[in-house]
Amino acid sequence: MSKKSILLAGLTLLILGSIYAFTMVNPAKHTVDNTKIKWYTLAEAVELNKTNKKKFAIDIYTSWCHWCKVMDKETFTDPAVIEYLNTHFYAIKFDAESKENITFQGKDFKFVNAGRRGINTLAYFLLDGKTAYPTIVYLDEDLNKVKVSPGFKKPTQMVKELESIEGAAVAGS
Repeated sequence: MSKKSILLAGLTLLILGSIYAFTMVNPAKHTVDNTKIKWYTLAEAVELNKTNKKKFAIDIYTSWCHWCKVMDKETFTDPAVIEYLNTHFYAIKFDAESKENITFQGKDFKFVNAGRRGINTLAYFLLDGKTAYPTIVYLDEDLNKVKVSPGFKKPTQMVKELESIEGAAVAGS
């Protein structure tokens, strides 16, 4: 084999090795990151729930809601809240004013341009018509409503509520 052929083969291996190294699956992406809440869409959570049963915690908010922003900044960044939500729930953020059409439990939900800003009928349905923000809606593993919990919650209050929902569902099983 000539020096040119050996050099070309070595260079080819180096290039292929580099490409392989950059396209390998990063194992860190498949571990739970408890430094932030893993937020899902409702559709993603429902699909995941088919093979890995968990409860649902749906944060219903609006872009203009002051207390929703405070809860994002103070409560949903708390390590205990993050760990509890990521471990025991599918956490879902849902903008009550979303213009997206959504199918849930075989029903179609749409944006309705009513009032000052309008509302997605899924938010209206989940909130039992009582539109207050922020509100956390809890569903069990079978998508049955467990609790509608309106208002801002400090991290300690949120953890207690999450534990209560988890415990109630376990006790009710």
